[in-house]
Amino acid sequence: MTNHVHLLATPDRTDDLAYAMRRLNQCYVSAFNRRHGRTGTLWESRFHSCLVDTERYALTVYRYIELNPVRAAMVEDPARYPWSSARANLGLSPLDFLSPHPVYYALGADPDERARAYAEWLRSSLDDEDLAAIRSHIQQQRALGSPRFQAMVAKVLNRPVQVRPRGRPRTVALSEENSNG
Repeated sequence: MTNHVHLLATPDRTDDLAYAMRRLNQCYVSAFNRRHGRTGTLWESRFHSCLVDTERYALTVYRYIELNPVRAAMVEDPARYPWSSARANLGLSPLDFLSPHPVYYALGADPDERARAYAEWLRSSLDDEDLAAIRSHIQQQRALGSPRFQAMVAKVLNRPVQVRPRGRPRTVALSEENSNG
């Protein structure tokens, strides 16, 4: 995208993604600053991430990422966006650095079958509810997945996993409390 990047990554160890993003940021900003004769930071804030449950959720995030340039009216077909994995996932051109997720491999027994199944999945679009869920989970860095997955993440990480409404919780006025009680 013109002002952000989406990645679906499965790190081997807990801190691998944070380390990779830090190194990427350091290298990219240093090169950018050298090229443009500037100094200082480039990004407004650290990267946002959320844990994603497998099965439906991982494939839904694939679709979200690959349809992003279409939603932004940058291209009409996700395979035409040069910085996307869509071409590789659709079997149009391989990307050596891309390691598809196991749920992608489960779409078919061979590359052609997977590409056809993925093309059908990608064409089925993304409903507004999934779009809103992905955006809110990324923004708040909450676990995206089934209630069972979220409960497991909450227990293991000892962190909240539910998306919260924007703003501070509403304060109940004393007169409202007395009239309800």
